Amino acid sequence: MEPNELLQLKKLATAIRRDVLVMLERVGSGHLGGSMSIADLMSVLYGKRLAYDPENPSWEGRDRVVLSKGHAGPAWYAALAERGFFDKEVLLTLNEGGTNLPSHPDRTKTPGVDMTTGSLGQGTSVAAGIATALKLKKNDAKVYLIVGDGELNEGQCWEAFQYLAHYRLNNCIVIIDWNKRQLDGACTEVMNPFDLEEKMRAFGFKTLSVNGHDIEALDQALEAASAVKDSAVCVIMDTIKGAGIPFFETYPGNHSVKFSDPACRVAADEAIAAFEAQLAGE
Repeated sequence: MEPNELLQLKKLATAIRRDVLVMLERVGSGHLGGSMSIADLMSVLYGKRLAYDPENPSWEGRDRVVLSKGHAGPAWYAALAERGFFDKEVLLTLNEGGTNLPSHPDRTKTPGVDMTTGSLGQGTSVAAGIATALKLKKNDAKVYLIVGDGELNEGQCWEAFQYLAHYRLNNCIVIIDWNKRQLDGACTEVMNPFDLEEKMRAFGFKTLSVNGHDIEALDQALEAASAVKDSAVCVIMDTIKGAGIPFFETYPGNHSVKFSDPACRVAADEAIAAFEAQLAGE
C-alpha cells in the first residue's frame, strides 16, 4: 500500500470515529464500543475494497455489506456519509423521530444500506441468501458479512456458516469482530466462544486472523480472502471494544455508553477535539 493511500485510510477511520462520537453524544447514549471496534474495517471497505456508487446506491454491480451486528450502525452511517451517500448533516438526526438513521440499520431508510439488521444472528442467514442469489445471477459482486463475537451465541449464525461452507460460497466474506466483550461482560464469561479460528476451520472455512486495527494488514487479509476460490472464507479481526479512545477501551460499560456520566462526556469531548486536530493535520 502506498504511503498516501494508507494516510487517507487512517484519516477516514479517524473521521468515522469522530462522527460516531458526535452522533452518540448528541443523542445522549448509544453503542459506542462495537462501533469503534469496526471503524478501521469500515475505512478499508469504503476507502478501498468495495465496489459502489454513492450516486446510485442500488447499482447491480455493487458489493454488498451486511452488518449483522446492527447495533454498530453508527459506524456504518459515518462511513456512508463520509463517502457521499448522503449529507453529513443527516448524521445529527440519529435516532430522532422520522430519521433516516434509526438505531439499527434499515434498508428502506438509508442510502447504501443493503440489509436491515438488529436481531442478532439473522444477518448471517440473509448474507448467505444474497451470496446465493448473486451466484445464480452470475454476478461477480461480493458480500461482506460483519458479525460480532457475542452474536455468535446465536445458533442461527452456525447454521448459516454451515450453509456457506457446504456450497463453497466464496463470494461471501465472513468478518468476525472479535472484540471479546458483549452486552453483559466478557464473552468468555457470558458464553465462552473457545477458539474461533479452530471452529471456523472445522466448519469448512478458509480462515485468516488479523489485527483489526492495523489498516494495512487488514487490507491484505481482505485481499487474500477475496482471492479464495474453492471454499467459504472467514477473516477474524482481533479488535478492542471502544478502540481509538483509551478511556472507552477500558470503560466497563462501553457496549452502550450513557453520556449522562460526566466522565464519559469529558472523554468524548476530548477525543472529538483530538480527532479534529488529527484531521486538520495538527
